Amino acid sequence: MSGSDPSWLGFEVARNTILDHCHPLQSERVDIADALGRALSEDVRSPLDHPPWDNSAMDGFAVRIDDVRGASTERPVQLPVSDDIPAGGFPSGALRKGTAARVMTGAPVPTGASGVVRVEHTDGGSADTVTFTRDSDAERNIRRTGEDVRAGEVILAAGRELTPAAIGVLAMTGHREVVVGRRPRIGVLANGDEIVDFDLLQEVLEGRRIMNSNSYALAAQLADSGADAVLLGIAADDPAAVREKVEAATDCDAVISTAGVSVGDHDHVRTALDQLGAKPIFWRARIRPGGPIALNMLEDRPVWSLPGNPVSAMVTFEIFLRPAIRKMAGHGRLLPRLLRCRTRESMRSVAELTHFLRVTIDPATDGPPRVSLTGPQGSGILTSMSEAGGLAIVPEGVAELAADSPVDVLPLP
Repeated sequence: MSGSDPSWLGFEVARNTILDHCHPLQSERVDIADALGRALSEDVRSPLDHPPWDNSAMDGFAVRIDDVRGASTERPVQLPVSDDIPAGGFPSGALRKGTAARVMTGAPVPTGASGVVRVEHTDGGSADTVTFTRDSDAERNIRRTGEDVRAGEVILAAGRELTPAAIGVLAMTGHREVVVGRRPRIGVLANGDEIVDFDLLQEVLEGRRIMNSNSYALAAQLADSGADAVLLGIAADDPAAVREKVEAATDCDAVISTAGVSVGDHDHVRTALDQLGAKPIFWRARIRPGGPIALNMLEDRPVWSLPGNPVSAMVTFEIFLRPAIRKMAGHGRLLPRLLRCRTRESMRSVAELTHFLRVTIDPATDGPPRVSLTGPQGSGILTSMSEAGGLAIVPEGVAELAADSPVDVLPLP
């Protein structure tokens, strides 16, 4: 099939087509302890100001600037201590002129204070007095009411991924539960008479079969992308066997199938999907590795058919399916942030394809990170994927990147 065939899509067209054929799932309410990595389904507003009161950023003494102005080691200023405010306590009243209030970090500062002089700029004070040796803090170190969050404002927007810091913000503002997108359930199906699982490991050791690495690698990628993998097993090279496995995935939101979608005599996935009434969307992309990738719609569920070569399956997941999983889970940002790097060596490609090269990423002291190939780039060399920190993207139309060329890199988890 030639590059001009309408079903042989360019990289971005193929990715957009996959994204257009999946939709956010319904939402659910979860405890914030279980919300890490999930996507908010609705805006979250704060019911309170934070901080709820003016509070001290330092252990020290709350003062009025006029009372300590000019204090230095040569000209110290001594003031009586009029209050002692521990963390968890409150001032006894406004700060009286000509006095200082001892205050701990996080404790409320009394009305009238212009700043908190850290204890290091004093003699440490006693129960009755304190001597100031610097005045540079006398208008600093007060965290004002609401300077972080104001009551009623949106603190986290719908579509936001809940990071550890975001979960901290939820707890800070009293949100014990949040509404998030449901984790997609994705069936994972391997295909081929030559593939076996651990129960037939002896046949692998005897050189008569190969292990089913794709299902486990893809399940790990799914877990990392926020989905639940449902291992459907291995289908024999027979359309009926494929149909049976796909039909068993009725509770899945989508199915990933590996192998059996190329043009060989024993590639039965397309036949099985046709028999199930699936609607074909496209079946090839102008990329390497991973060109024989297909999208079929089984009613409203995507069936993503990936190549059988282990590297091709993992690469196509990263560039096509991870964004799709994020969309299904309700994330606002679907596409990864690329790193701008430079090549340490020349990198060859096929001009009519977008090439994704497995590379290591090393920081450089004199500019962008430098990338190097992990070794041979064959699509069956899975160890090269395990060594890779990212995928260097050689765009369609480029046959070679010279050494020290700029290149965009898709970071790998």
